[in-house]
Amino acid sequence: MENAFRNSVIGKSSDFPILPPKDLHICYIQGQVKSCDKIFARNFIGNWEEDGFSFLFFSEPASVEVERLLQMQPELILLDQFYMSYEEWQGGRVKPFTVGNFFVRPPWEECSKPEDMNSKFEIVLDPGVVFGTGTHPTTHDCLEMLELACDKRKTDRVIDLGTGTGLLALAAARLGCRQVLALDFNFLAAQTARRNVALNQLENRILVFQARAQDFMQCNADLVIANIHYDVMKNLILSEGFLHKKHFILSGLLRSEARDIEYKLSQYPVKILEKREHEGIWHTFFGVCA
Repeated sequence: MENAFRNSVIGKSSDFPILPPKDLHICYIQGQVKSCDKIFARNFIGNWEEDGFSFLFFSEPASVEVERLLQMQPELILLDQFYMSYEEWQGGRVKPFTVGNFFVRPPWEECSKPEDMNSKFEIVLDPGVVFGTGTHPTTHDCLEMLELACDKRKTDRVIDLGTGTGLLALAAARLGCRQVLALDFNFLAAQTARRNVALNQLENRILVFQARAQDFMQCNADLVIANIHYDVMKNLILSEGFLHKKHFILSGLLRSEARDIEYKLSQYPVKILEKREHEGIWHTFFGVCA
């Protein structure tokens, strides 16, 4: 298992530009693309793989490169091509924001913290083309509950499941957690999180892996954070490893999903300390395992 962990760790990420791309050219392909970095030129941003499909992102048109790819891997099928601005992809302009004692900004915004925010923890976050700019209500709730978890509690070791861009792992490290394990099964997400760890110079506290959450549930931790899909979470909370964690933050849950998770937790020696909901839609739990 130790060797598997070592092989899954994300090393030095490829060099994303400090400024985000103005435009995105996206190719939707059926099949798994191999050796992207060796095939494409510098305008290649990344490959999001999911359920046997690949989404290739370019900052410029790349019809010649994609045609060469299809010739090299004839099993691939080009399904569609899209063009949109970077802001359209991210649902709006990526800009600085504050939540609790955190001040989060993209690396291309060289703004200083407002004077009344000098005590806040600054986090530099480049989302690349990965979803997770930090503005979703569940992310805000997780950041606030992370502060609760670290307030007057010894929280040295943290596991962040489905880390995405790495924001919650970065926040845990900024709060003083000394060992943070950030996991995501998607390689592009893990690569993006690794870059954000480097941007914040927190490599000595955060280790990023491309891995399935369930493969790491046995790891010792004071706190587990899971802002992930319900289909994954409903199985994780039933694992023996989950009950060995001291505290947990569970989020990303719709109303019916939250009811089911809360019921399942009630069957175990678990206590929910605080609940949050946003407009009756998104739900987050903070609790302790007895």
